[in-house]
Amino acid sequence: MTQEKHDQALIFELSREGRVGYSLPECDVPVTPSAELIPAEFLRPEAPALPEVYEVDVIRHYTSLSRRNFGVDNGFYPLGSCTMKYNPKVNEDVARYAGLAKIHPYQPEASIQGAMEMLYTLQQDLAGLTGMDAVTLQPAAGAHGEWTGLMMIRAYHENRGERRTKVIVPDSSHGTNPASATVAGFETITIPSTPEGLVDLDALRGAVSSETAALMLTNPNTLGLFEEQIVDIAAIVHEAGGLLYYDGANSNAIMGITRPGDMGFDVVHLNLHKTMSTPHGGGGPGSGPVGVKNKLIPYLPKPMVVRNPDGSYTWDREGEESIGRVKAYYGNFGILVRAYAYMRTYGPEGLRRVSECAVLNANYMMARLAPYYEVPFKKVCKHEFVMSGSSLKQYGIRTLDVAKRLLDFGYHPPTIYFPLNVEECIMIEPTETESKETLDGFIDTMIAIVHEAKENPELLLNAPYTTPVTRLDETTAARKPVLNCACS
Repeated sequence: MTQEKHDQALIFELSREGRVGYSLPECDVPVTPSAELIPAEFLRPEAPALPEVYEVDVIRHYTSLSRRNFGVDNGFYPLGSCTMKYNPKVNEDVARYAGLAKIHPYQPEASIQGAMEMLYTLQQDLAGLTGMDAVTLQPAAGAHGEWTGLMMIRAYHENRGERRTKVIVPDSSHGTNPASATVAGFETITIPSTPEGLVDLDALRGAVSSETAALMLTNPNTLGLFEEQIVDIAAIVHEAGGLLYYDGANSNAIMGITRPGDMGFDVVHLNLHKTMSTPHGGGGPGSGPVGVKNKLIPYLPKPMVVRNPDGSYTWDREGEESIGRVKAYYGNFGILVRAYAYMRTYGPEGLRRVSECAVLNANYMMARLAPYYEVPFKKVCKHEFVMSGSSLKQYGIRTLDVAKRLLDFGYHPPTIYFPLNVEECIMIEPTETESKETLDGFIDTMIAIVHEAKENPELLLNAPYTTPVTRLDETTAARKPVLNCACS
C-alpha cells in the first residue's frame, strides 16, 4: 500500500468491532416481533454490516470532510452562469423560526395563515419583479421550472388545437434548455449567434414555423450580453404563433432595471437559489418559481395560494386545464422563506442596487483582465463575462490548466469551456457581494498565472499541488471512475 492510500485508509476505514457511538436505556415496553409487522420476505436475514465507530471519531471524520468542501462561506466562487453569491445569515435565522420551520403542510389552513400569507406575498412580489401576471412557487429548481413552463406551453398549444413540436434555442443557451425541452416532448432547433454574441435574427426567421412552440432565451444571454433586439425577437416568435420563454438564470443583472414581461416574454422562471441568494449546490435544495402571462394562468400547477375576499388565505385546487401538481406539498418551503426574507430586506431599490453592483463588478474585472486574456466581445457586459485562454495555447497551456492552477491559490475556478461557442472559454461572474479587495486578489492571481504560463508552463501542466487529490488522468477518471474510498 502506498503512503497516500495508507493515509486515506486512516481517514475512511475507522470501523472496529465492538465500538459503539451511542448509549440507550433498556426498552421498558413490550416489543412486537418484526414478523408480525413486516412480511418475512422483506426482513433481513442478518443485521447490516454498519461501521462500528465511537461518536468522537464520527464527528471528527465528518468535520474533517467538511473542511475540504469549498463554498461561498469560505472563499470567492466566480462560477459564471451560476450566481454563487453570499447567503445572508439573517435569512437562515428567519427560516428557522418555529412558526415556519415546524409547521406541517397538511395542517388546517386556519392554523398556517401566516405562512400562506408569506407564500401569497412572494407570488405577488415575483410577479411584479418579472412583469408576469401570476406565479407558481412549486418547482424545486431552475431546470424543473423550465420543464414546468414548457409543459404549460405545450398544454396551451394543444388546447388551441395546434400541434407544435419544436423549441428553438440559441447556441449559447444553458444546457438545461434543450434538455428540458426534450423531456417535455419537444424537438429542439439550435440557431447560431452573430459575431457580436447575440441572436441572429435572420437565422431565427428561418427557424420559426407553424411547428414552433417556443423560443427559450435568457436576457442578458449566457455570454453576459443584453439582447438589444429583444422586441424584434419577440415579434418574430409571436407572429409565428409561438411563445417566448425566459430562462431566469441571469436575473441577477436586471432586477429593478427591466422585466422579462416588458420585453415580450410569456413565461419566465427564476432561480431563487441564485438570484435571491438562498443556498444551493450538491443537487439542492433549490427553487424555480414560474411566472406566466394571463393567457397561460389556467395551466399553472395546483394548488396555489389565493386570497379570499375577507383577507384570509386558502389553497386553490380547482382547474381542469392545470398541468397538475409538479412538486410535493408546495415547493421547497424553507428556500421560499429565505427568498422572501431576502427580497423584504432589500426592497425594490435595494434589488436594483444589487444588479447595478453585479454589473459594475463584472465590467471592472473584464477591463482589468482584458490585456492578459482574449475578450471576444468587446462591449459592456452585464453580470458576467467570457474570456478565452486560446492565446496561452502557444505555450502548451489550456484553459483547464489555468483552472487547475487556481486551486493552488485557494480559489474555486470559474466556469470553463462554456458556452461552447467560445474557444477555450473562461466564464466569470463575480456577483455583487464581493469586495474590491477580493476581486483584485483574484484578478492578480489570474494575471500571475499568465506569467507562469509564459515562463514555466510545466508548473501549470502538473497543477494542482496543494489539494487532497492532485492532477487526475482525465480519460481514466471518466472511463473507470473509483466511486468508493481510494484505498481499494
